[in-house]
Amino acid sequence: MNRIDQRFAALKAEDRKALIPYITAGDPAPAHTVGFMHALVRAGADVIELGVPFSDPMADGPVIQKACERALKHQVRLSHLFEMVREFRQEDTETPIVLMGYLNPVERIGLEAFADQAREAGVDGVLIVDMPPEEADILGPTLKARGLASIFLVAPTTSRARAATICAHGEGYLYYVSLKGVTGGAAPHADDVAEHLAPLRELTDLPLCVGFGIRDGASAAEMGRVADGVIVGSALVSRIAENADAPEAIPAALEAVLGEMRQALDA
Repeated sequence: MNRIDQRFAALKAEDRKALIPYITAGDPAPAHTVGFMHALVRAGADVIELGVPFSDPMADGPVIQKACERALKHQVRLSHLFEMVREFRQEDTETPIVLMGYLNPVERIGLEAFADQAREAGVDGVLIVDMPPEEADILGPTLKARGLASIFLVAPTTSRARAATICAHGEGYLYYVSLKGVTGGAAPHADDVAEHLAPLRELTDLPLCVGFGIRDGASAAEMGRVADGVIVGSALVSRIAENADAPEAIPAALEAVLGEMRQALDA
């Protein structure tokens, strides 16, 4: 049982919902990312999704696209992310970390090299946005052999048959995309999300976590009524962008946004 499974088991025992923040590694500069990660934990993060900067983040809206651009100006690569995770692990050995990104950077360094370095650094799971379950045998067994969870996305348009395939390959938790579109879109309605989550619960025992459109305490609490966890990215990355010229102010800004969501979920 890796850290992701342990965390969700503890949350279930406490009847609490998972709060999973996303930030793009290296935004606005590599030296600040680890400090941001610790700030997220202080604010109540249960799992951290650390975004791998990529030039063509097809699932992401303008906010995260620009975050990738800011990070890539500093030539942030996967090797830098592994260094960040290692540094984070010097103080925090408990919070699960999931690398979220696209397949191209992984293939560039090689699947086995990626998995080996991720495990050595202290990564717990990997979510490759553009690796569908039909191609899960490319990377999944390599990750599994090293104790790393393969996490998959499910969309509102996913058929039941394909959802079953995704659930069969998924580990850690299932990332339910709450709306048709890219990150940073309008907040979804919990009743609509609940209708889509119900059949998924018939297919898997994995925790179902909802992302896209979660932007404040109210939307987090609404999704928390129907899901096992909520995932928030653009609302946090926006705060980083707003304070890019004064990075010392960013940890407090992140704690304020995420702290409100933590309180709303726990209430």
